Amino acid sequence: MPSYTGPVEDFQFLFDDFLDLDAWPDLPSLQGVDSDIFGAVLSEAARFCESVLQPLNAPGDETGCQLAGDRVTTPSGFREAYRTYTENGWPGLTTSPEFGGQGMPHFMGIALSEMITAANTSWGMYPALAHGAWELIHQHGSEQQKQTWLPKMVSGEWTGTMNLTEPHCGTDLGLVRTRAERSDDGRYRISGSKIWISAGEHDLADNIVHLVLARTPDAPEGTKGLSLFIVPKFLLDENGELGERNGVRCAGLDHKMGIRASATCEMVYEQAVGDLIGEEGKGLNLMFTMMNGARLGTGIQGLGLASVAYQNAVTFARERLQGRSLDGAKHPDKPADPIIVHPDVRRMLMTSKAFIEGARALAVYTALQLDIEHHHPDAERREQAGHWVALMTPIIKAYFTDMGFEVTSLAMQVHGGAGYIVDTGVEQYLRDARISMIYEGTNGIQALDLVGRKLVAANGDTVRSFFDRCQTLLEECADEPEMTEFSQALAEAVERLKRTTAAVYAAMASNPLEAGAASTGYLRLFALTAMAWAWTGQVQAVRRARSAGRVSHSFAQAKIETARYFMQRMLPESLGLVDCILAGGSTLMALDADDFR
Repeated sequence: MPSYTGPVEDFQFLFDDFLDLDAWPDLPSLQGVDSDIFGAVLSEAARFCESVLQPLNAPGDETGCQLAGDRVTTPSGFREAYRTYTENGWPGLTTSPEFGGQGMPHFMGIALSEMITAANTSWGMYPALAHGAWELIHQHGSEQQKQTWLPKMVSGEWTGTMNLTEPHCGTDLGLVRTRAERSDDGRYRISGSKIWISAGEHDLADNIVHLVLARTPDAPEGTKGLSLFIVPKFLLDENGELGERNGVRCAGLDHKMGIRASATCEMVYEQAVGDLIGEEGKGLNLMFTMMNGARLGTGIQGLGLASVAYQNAVTFARERLQGRSLDGAKHPDKPADPIIVHPDVRRMLMTSKAFIEGARALAVYTALQLDIEHHHPDAERREQAGHWVALMTPIIKAYFTDMGFEVTSLAMQVHGGAGYIVDTGVEQYLRDARISMIYEGTNGIQALDLVGRKLVAANGDTVRSFFDRCQTLLEECADEPEMTEFSQALAEAVERLKRTTAAVYAAMASNPLEAGAASTGYLRLFALTAMAWAWTGQVQAVRRARSAGRVSHSFAQAKIETARYFMQRMLPESLGLVDCILAGGSTLMALDADDFR
C-alpha cells in the first residue's frame, strides 16, 4: 500500500531561506509569526495529512460517493476527517481574522494544499472549493453578505462551490442559459442546470453556498450579460440560522476516471432564491477571482500528486531487486541489486525530484507575491506583485499539471508491472492527476491566456515582472563564482525566452492564428525558464543556509545536485521548443477539416 510523508524540511528551507521574508517587514500577514510558528504549523499539517487523510485515499477511491434521491454520501471516514479538519481550525488558516480566520500568509496555505492533495486529492476538493468561494465573497460581496456568509465558511460549518459549466457550454461561458429573474423582495429566482460541479452536494457540512453565473432576462448576449449570485442549499431565517431548503438539488453524480471520492454533480436550479453579488452584467469579472485562485490550486494538485507518486517510486526503487549495476554489483550479499542503481531509473527519479522541488519553490514565491498584492501598504509594491501573480497563474496551472501527470506516469514506470496493479496505489495517482490538465480551463486555454493576454497586459509590465526578477538574481550571483554554472544557464535561458517572445509578438500581430500555434510550446518554454530562475535562487539560498548552519550538508548537497540535473538534463528542452515555436502555424493549419480521416 502507498504511503506519504509531508515535505516539512523542504518547506521550512523555502520559508526561512528562499523567500527572504526579512525583506517584507511591512507585510501584515507576516506580523507575529516566525520560523518556529511556521515549523509547528507545517508539522501539524503533515501529521493530519499522513495519519488522517492518506489512509482514507484508496478506500475512498474504491467506494466513491453515493447518490440517493438528491442526497450525496461521501465515503466512510470522510465526515470524521472533515470534522477533525474544522475543529483544528484549518479552514481559516489564511483567511481574515475579521471573520474568524488566522490570517497566516498564503504560502502557508500553499503548503497545506500540497500536502492535502498528496494525501487525498478527492477529499481535498471539498475545502478547496469552499476556500475559493470565501475569497470571492470576501473581495466582492457587500458588507452584509460578508457578515452573513463568511464566518461559518471560515469555521468550515458551511462550504461553497463554483457553478459555471452547462451541458451545452464549457469554456465559452457567453453561451450560459441559466436565468435569474428579479423578484419583488429585491432578490432573484434562479432557474437552469449546471454540470460538473465539484462538491455540489455532500454530507460534510451543514450548508453549501453555491456561486452561480446566470443571465437576467434583459441582459445582452455573451459574457457581458452574465451576473453572479449567491444561492445557498438552505435559506437562512431572520436570525441567520438554517431555514427551509432552497430550490437547488443534485440531479446526477458523475462517474469518473479519477478523483472518484469527490462529488462531481449535475445541479438543477428551480426558482432558487439568490442574492446578486456586485452589479448585474459583471458576474464573469467577479468569478475570475475564484477561477484564478482555482487555477493556482489546480496547479498545486499536479504538484501534490507528483510528490506522493515520487515518494512511493523512491521507496519501491530502493526495495525492488532486479539485475546488477552496470559497473559491478553494489550489493553482492543479495541475489540482485535494488533498481535504484540503474541509470534509467535514476533518470525517472531525478526528473521527478527536480520538477517537484523547483515547482514548490516557484509556487511558494508566487503565494508570497499574492500576499504582497493583497496586503502590502505600498501601492507600487502591490502592483508589481500583481503582475507576477497574473503572469504565473496560467504557467503554474498548465505546467504543474502537465508535469504532475508526467511524474505520476514515471512513478508507474519505476514500479513496472506492479505499478499497473491497483494494490500498489500508483495507478490511482495517475488517474487522479489527469483531470487537472482539463478543468479550471484546459491547459491549451492557459497557453492562449499567456500569449494572447499576458504578453501585452499593462503595456508589457506584466511580462517584464519576470525578466526584472531574473536580472536582479543574475546581478546578485555575479560576485559568487560557485553560482556561475547556474546563473549562466539561467542567463542563456532568459535570452532565449526574450528573443522568442519578441518573435511571437511580431508573428501574432500579422496573423492572429500564430498566437494559437505558438501558445503551448511558448508556455512550456516560459515555464522551464521560470523553473531555472527558481532553481538558481534555491542554490543561492541553500549555500548561504549551509554556511550559517541552518541546513545540513547532505540537504544542501542534494539540493545543489538536483539543480544541476535540472539545468543540464531538463532545461535543454527549451532549445527544441524555440525551433518548434518559430516554425509558425502553417503546418498546423495546412489540412482542410475534411482531410482529418
